[in-house]
Amino acid sequence: MLKVERQQQILDWLQKEKKVLLSEISSALKVSEDTIRRDIKELSAKRLLQEVRGGAVPQSPGPRDLKERTLFASQDKKTMARKAIKLLQKGQVIILDGGTSTLAIAVQIPRDWNLTVITNSFPVVNLLEDRNDIELFFAGGRLFRESFLTTGHDATGFFQNIRADICFLGVSSIDLNLGLTGHHYDECALKKAMIKSSNQVVALSTPEKLNTTEAFHICPLQALTGLITPKPDIELLAPYKKAGVNVI
Repeated sequence: MLKVERQQQILDWLQKEKKVLLSEISSALKVSEDTIRRDIKELSAKRLLQEVRGGAVPQSPGPRDLKERTLFASQDKKTMARKAIKLLQKGQVIILDGGTSTLAIAVQIPRDWNLTVITNSFPVVNLLEDRNDIELFFAGGRLFRESFLTTGHDATGFFQNIRADICFLGVSSIDLNLGLTGHHYDECALKKAMIKSSNQVVALSTPEKLNTTEAFHICPLQALTGLITPKPDIELLAPYKKAGVNVI
């Protein structure tokens, strides 16, 4: 079997099973695990899958550029934002991370709810800066230009002195076994700090991000108070519900 044929077999297997184990695929294709490992590394470099310990899982889909992400699945994000607003109460302290899904929440915050909003997102700050009914805090740090947000030691340390009622996290990838993961180390470290500073943690995910992973871990599913999705009844979410995730 040619390498290109073998790698296509790996991708076909991954599409069907949602994961590839070195031991299983090497046995099925009658080649060594080292050969499959090299194939997976090549496919990962081409962003056709995500290499993980012992195998591979699907690559997180969707655009990476902020402007493209803002337009991507925009109706689904509006739907999720409406659900998020229903979880809020007047006078609460909330954290909005730097995702476009959480930006959609900021757009829909009702007037005169006297919320305190804490964020590392320049777009969220720009949107809310004229809202006199909102106490707005910005976590300064190093600019991450890809998403127009802050990361780094200063931004992470800022959240050590915060206690929020609810943290809303945009999701790059979510997996039943690995939980939430992301593709930038510093951004994931900041999300961890936000989670630690919050009484409740609610993630927002569109369906195409389910059963995918990225390189850096954020938190297990057990850390979530809820998972907001625009289509809570789709079959892909059944295993998450069975695992005890509060799908909204």
